Amino acid sequence: MSKRPVLIELDAPADVTPATAPVIADEVPQGRAMQSVAAIAAHRPSRLAKFFWSALLALVSFVASVAAWDFVNGLLERSPVLGAVAVGLTGLFVLSLLLIAGKEWLAIGRLKKIDGLRKDADAALAGGDLTASRAVSARLMTLYAHRPELEAGRAAVTARSADGFDADAVLGVAEMQLLAPLDALARQEVEAAARRVATVTAIVPLALADLVTALTSNLRMIRRIAEIYGGRSGTLGSWRLTRAVLTHLVATGAVAVGDDLIGSIAGGGVLSKLSRRFGEGVINGALTARVGVAAMDVCRPLPYVTQDRPSVTGLVRRALTGLFPAG
Repeated sequence: MSKRPVLIELDAPADVTPATAPVIADEVPQGRAMQSVAAIAAHRPSRLAKFFWSALLALVSFVASVAAWDFVNGLLERSPVLGAVAVGLTGLFVLSLLLIAGKEWLAIGRLKKIDGLRKDADAALAGGDLTASRAVSARLMTLYAHRPELEAGRAAVTARSADGFDADAVLGVAEMQLLAPLDALARQEVEAAARRVATVTAIVPLALADLVTALTSNLRMIRRIAEIYGGRSGTLGSWRLTRAVLTHLVATGAVAVGDDLIGSIAGGGVLSKLSRRFGEGVINGALTARVGVAAMDVCRPLPYVTQDRPSVTGLVRRALTGLFPAG
C-alpha cells in the first residue's frame, strides 16, 4: 500500500479564499415559544368554525340529556331506590353546573366593573372633573373594602379625601395608598413568570416544553394579576382576559423581538452567542414580562397618575439576575 502524499485538485476559482468566503450569520433568538403562545391566544376562529363547534356542543348536550333521562327512567322502573339515587346525583351534577356558571358570570361582571372604573377615571382625568374623581375614589374604596392588607391605605385615603382640589390630586392619593402595594405584588408575579419561562426554555431541550410552560405560566400570571387588582377572574374570564391582552400586543407588534432590552439581547448579546438556548430563554422571559406589563395595564382600575408604569427592562433585569451567567 502506497504511503505517498495524494493531491486532490478542487475545481474552485482561484480568488475564493477564507477571507472572501461569505459570512455565516448567527441565528438570532426570536422567543418562538412566546410568539406561538401569542398567536394561539390571539387567534379568532372563523364564523364557520364557531357555528360548527356550537352545533357540536348542542348535539352532544342533547344526546347526553336524553341518555341521562332514559337512564334515570330505566332505574326508576327497575328499582325506585336506585332511581331516587340517580335522580339525586343528577340533581347534584346540574346544581354544580349552575354554580360554576354563576361563578363565571360573577367573575366576568367583576372584570367589567373594574374596566368601567378605569374608563371613568380616564374621563375624570381628561376633563379635570373633581366630582367625578371623588366618585371614582369612593368606588375604589368600596372595591377594596374587604382587603385587610389595604386597611391602612383606606384610612389614609379617608383622612386626605378633603385635601385634594383637583382630579389628579384625588386620584393620585387613591393610587398611592391603595394601588401602590398591589402594583408591587403584580410586579412580583411578572418577575416570577418571566424567570420560570426563561429557566425552562434554557434548560429543557424540548420545543413543546417551551410552548406548554410559556402558555401555562402566562395564563397563571394574568389570572393572578387580575386577582391582585380585585378581578378574581374565572376560567372563561381568564381566557377572555388573556386573549384581550395578547390580541392588543399582537396588534401593536409588541410580541416580537424589537426595542429596549429584548432587541439588544437578541441582536448580539454575549449570552445568546454562548448558548442559543440561553438566549432563547432570555427572549421568552422578556416577552413574558412584556405580557405581564400589558396585563397590569388592563387589570388596573386606575391609570398611572403618580406611579411610573413598570419598565420591561427593569422587570427582566430583576427576574433574571443570577439566573444565567453574566456575559
